[in-house]
Amino acid sequence: MTTMQTNPKIDAFMERTEQWRAEFERLRTIALDCDLEEDFKWGWPCYRLGKANIVLMHGFKDYCALLLFKGALMQDPSNILIQQTENVQAARQIRFTSAEQIAGMENVLKSYIHDAIEVEKSGAKVEMKKTAEFDMPDEFRDALDKDDELKTAFEALTPGRQRAYLLHFAKAKQAKTRVARIEKSRADILEGKGLDD
Repeated sequence: MTTMQTNPKIDAFMERTEQWRAEFERLRTIALDCDLEEDFKWGWPCYRLGKANIVLMHGFKDYCALLLFKGALMQDPSNILIQQTENVQAARQIRFTSAEQIAGMENVLKSYIHDAIEVEKSGAKVEMKKTAEFDMPDEFRDALDKDDELKTAFEALTPGRQRAYLLHFAKAKQAKTRVARIEKSRADILEGKGLDD
């Protein structure tokens, strides 16, 4: 392991992790070798430069990944950066299915992490889509038009919370499901809460 100081929260995470443990251990060593500070955020190991998040390790059923927070601004000479979903604007993933795959990519991964550090140091920002550019389902527009209290509360939410609700409502394929989601979310919106608060 690197000479960088490790975080006891990550040690505990590694001890209790079963799936992707060997992969996470390799990724941890790579991230620490890039002189990043180890932290634990959103339930996953996160690596920072000062207060700026650079890369996060996370696991899924079929793969584990490094998430580069400003990956959308990076060059991708090895063609390995993946946009997790169409709604992810800034971050990009590099996905893995084995520790051997990670070992074979170590130099490439370090290069990408160093590029991510340089992007952060440059002060570059991802141009985020404005909330007004997101589709608002007709059912929600109707609900806002008929309910001034709901409209005022929704407009008072942070842009990120507004976008999360709009995406959540729009994902439903049927109108009755969109209406049900809106009705279920009304109380939280009125309390100023986000979708996952």
